[in-house]
Amino acid sequence: MNQPVTRVSGRAYPWGAENIDTDVIIPAHWLKTTTREGLGKGAFETVRSAPGNIFDDPRYAGAPILIAGENFGCGSSREHAAWALGDMGLRAVIAPSFSDIFSGNAFKNGIVAVVLPQAAIDRLMEAAQDGEVTVDLETMTVTTSYQDRFAFEMDAFRRDCLMQGLDEIGLTLARDTAISKFESADRQHRPWISGRGHDASIAV
Repeated sequence: MNQPVTRVSGRAYPWGAENIDTDVIIPAHWLKTTTREGLGKGAFETVRSAPGNIFDDPRYAGAPILIAGENFGCGSSREHAAWALGDMGLRAVIAPSFSDIFSGNAFKNGIVAVVLPQAAIDRLMEAAQDGEVTVDLETMTVTTSYQDRFAFEMDAFRRDCLMQGLDEIGLTLARDTAISKFESADRQHRPWISGRGHDASIAV
């Protein structure tokens, strides 16, 4: 289960870089782990190697929002990219467009991927320099400390799952009663499926 998210508010990294692939988000040598813990240390490792990079700027320490450029999350399908972002404390990424696979992985890991036009991104980049940004799933808006307000769209199913904190396991567990009822009825109608009524002496 993920943490339910209805609102993400705080400082935002005003990065804006375009075509950031998953190898930039989390380099390949970090993929040896099967857990999410600790991957935040490797997030944007190559970017962080440069002095004065935005991710180590104390003004944005612990920021839960990243403002990025077009085609964020392109490249390989590694889910570790979403894991790394989550482990470094990001709960939302705002960009003009996302790779489809990354967008799906972000959703599955409780990270809100917000699509806004470039003009809105440009304004958010300015506002984030010294103000806060808020992503609100209830009102479907991104707002700033300077009274900017940008509406966004999101698939209704994804929005509902994010607000309830449901991942794929959670969705299955939420249907536990219906699944159990189906399995019980199916055993009555097709007992051979579960092995009941099978004559082991009959050669196949």
